[in-house]
Amino acid sequence: MTAAALAPATPFGAALDAVYRVQLARAKVARIPLLFVAAFQSVGILVLLRGVVDASSDVTKESVVAGSTVLVVAFVALNLLAQRLGALRSGGGLDYYATLPIPGAAVVLGTAASFATFAVPGTVVTAVGGALLYGLPLTYLWLLVPVCILAGASLAGVGALIGLLAPRPELATVLGQLGMSVALFLGIIPAHRLPLLLRVCRALVPSTYAVDALAEGFAPSPSAATVALDLAVCAAVALVSLAVASLAWRRAVRR
Repeated sequence: MTAAALAPATPFGAALDAVYRVQLARAKVARIPLLFVAAFQSVGILVLLRGVVDASSDVTKESVVAGSTVLVVAFVALNLLAQRLGALRSGGGLDYYATLPIPGAAVVLGTAASFATFAVPGTVVTAVGGALLYGLPLTYLWLLVPVCILAGASLAGVGALIGLLAPRPELATVLGQLGMSVALFLGIIPAHRLPLLLRVCRALVPSTYAVDALAEGFAPSPSAATVALDLAVCAAVALVSLAVASLAWRRAVRR
């Protein structure tokens, strides 16, 4: 008897689109909380720090606005994705995707992108509102597009690892929130104001490169080389983290 042939693997783009549409339909139920929470916490941080930030330091103002903006991305790609995949793993939802001929990276990115769709307004509101509140130029606001995409991809890999490897969904939730707090703390504080040990830690957090790229865009005379380098590092981390997340995906679905 001849063994049945396995179904051919679905192209990555088609798999990503399919997962995105399925998860988007589910995420619509929570779109109002996503829109509100993703924007409210970042705008609140901007307003809170406006009275204590050194008004004479452009670097500090740029970091606060850029860090608060990337926080919206971290809320979705790191925190929510860790919770979602942790819940899927605990409830057996991964078994459904395991039966489909799609790569794990498509599931990770598709799920993150579905949540990110509803976080886009919060990202734009935070960036524009923060720039106006702190008196920063909007000339290079287009950098928000590559920054959010690359920061989201790199943090999605980290969030997926947390959700897929955490032994309990509750722990995935806690670790996701902790990771988001780290991204916030190390993002809004300029590197030169941190002690050496925390500078080293900051260099290991992928979202800080996205923050630095966006902050450079708010500078009076941004350096294209600096922005390109920061975005390149963020892209490299995204590729590595998603590759590792794919391995964790295969390990999780084989259990």
